[in-house]
Amino acid sequence: MSKSTPSIWRERLTSPLTWHYAAFAVLLVAVVALSIRFGLDWAATSGSSTDALSAKEVQLKAKELQIVPMRGLDKRVEEARGQVQAFYAKRIPPNYSSIDRRIGELALKDQVRLSRVQYSRGAAGSDLTEISLDAGITGNYPQIMRFVNSLERDQTFFVIRGLSLTGQQGGMVNLRLKVSTWLRPADAAASGLPSTQPADGQNEAEPLASQGKEGK
Repeated sequence: MSKSTPSIWRERLTSPLTWHYAAFAVLLVAVVALSIRFGLDWAATSGSSTDALSAKEVQLKAKELQIVPMRGLDKRVEEARGQVQAFYAKRIPPNYSSIDRRIGELALKDQVRLSRVQYSRGAAGSDLTEISLDAGITGNYPQIMRFVNSLERDQTFFVIRGLSLTGQQGGMVNLRLKVSTWLRPADAAASGLPSTQPADGQNEAEPLASQGKEGK
């Protein structure tokens, strides 16, 4: 029995079937090892891809948020231009004479007297040119306040720049009034009003020309 055992093992070791089993076992171990390695690599690659994809999604979302304010911008620009043009048509006077006439109408309505009325025009802008009024105004306090309120609420766009006391007698007060409105540059240039911008060689402190509107 003991003598036959080594020969049996020797036969088994030299048997091709045994070597086939051994080779199969080695291949099976190699396949298992490679499968484990592939699984680990796949998990790492998948995690990296997921991180990269998440980063791209964040970048895309940030770009979308940056673009949102720009959407419909051309439409909003056109709407704003339309509103500006509507404002010009409604509240910017067509010429200097309409400004002077409206000031006179409001003064008459509120029973104040204007004197030493002087108009001047500022530097021409791309869209509008400022027209300045500097005048004396006489009346009692309620009359003057009504006149000031009328200017501020008038359809013609008037802005009160200054109102300062120059004298008082009884119930009547004398004030210096400064008002601004605007004309389109071409209308302002055609008005013939003196400019507040001095020409070369002229003194900036030169008095403005009066339009002779005494005692409205």
